[in-house]
Amino acid sequence: MQQLSPLISKYLEMCKFEKRLSPDTIKAYQIDLNQFCVFTNDNLADKEALTQYIKHLNQHFSPRSAKRKVASVRAFYRELFINETIETNPFDKLHIHIQAPHQLPRTIPTHTIQRILQSAYDSYAACCRNALRDIVVLELLFDTGLRVSELCALTKDSFELNDHGLRILVIGKGKKQRIIQISNPQLLTLVKVYCDKYSEAMQEQKAVIYNQCGRPISPQSVRRIINKYVKKSNLVGHITPHMFRHTFATVLLEEGVDIRYIQALLGHSSISTTQIYTHVTTQKQTLLLAEKHPRGKMSFEV
Repeated sequence: MQQLSPLISKYLEMCKFEKRLSPDTIKAYQIDLNQFCVFTNDNLADKEALTQYIKHLNQHFSPRSAKRKVASVRAFYRELFINETIETNPFDKLHIHIQAPHQLPRTIPTHTIQRILQSAYDSYAACCRNALRDIVVLELLFDTGLRVSELCALTKDSFELNDHGLRILVIGKGKKQRIIQISNPQLLTLVKVYCDKYSEAMQEQKAVIYNQCGRPISPQSVRRIINKYVKKSNLVGHITPHMFRHTFATVLLEEGVDIRYIQALLGHSSISTTQIYTHVTTQKQTLLLAEKHPRGKMSFEV
């Protein structure tokens, strides 16, 4: 029986150099396919083996993780079939059902974001090291809805400060491009100061945001920045970069921005992905009706 590991290595090389997938996507594929390889003892799996693997995933992983791992293996087998490495694709006649729980996106209350930002601005006023960089990171997450990977991947060429504001060219998932324009005067002033301070580094390394060692910032560093100001603000709870993105979308929707504009700003390929935020605003509408509608202040004797 043909060994699986050489085929996986070849597939990952193809994903990197031919499909030009992002490093994060390739890393996720590698993890998922290596786990699959261990399960099958480095053998190509038939329909029965795939059925057992899906059962294994359902027993040991969350529905979201199981769904992703199945998608990774499915994409791998599809490529094997296209390249005629295998004569038939066992996924073609395989019924897969992984019921993912309906989870609403977790958002950050605006007063909490205000406290986090205020803490960063206070640190900047006190001339704390890296406070200016931290403000730029936090502001961009909140003001643009960028994914943390997109924030870390910003380059000098995609970050244009001009008379009209800050124009950001974002390369999102699947190499899709979108443009975000920022015109907030206070943020623009700070971005200009930041760009002047790091202009030499930007010329040399092309990246926009750097860690303490002067290298392009990583998602882990962004998480540490957020955690630092959560602690400085004496806040309780875990806040992630992606929660800023959820908050960005939810706030805009609550303010009446058309969902298709939000879809474009987030870089979603399908409107169905963006529509999850309508459930969050429905909760908000229910709360507003309960608090503001005059019927809540009426009582009648029966």
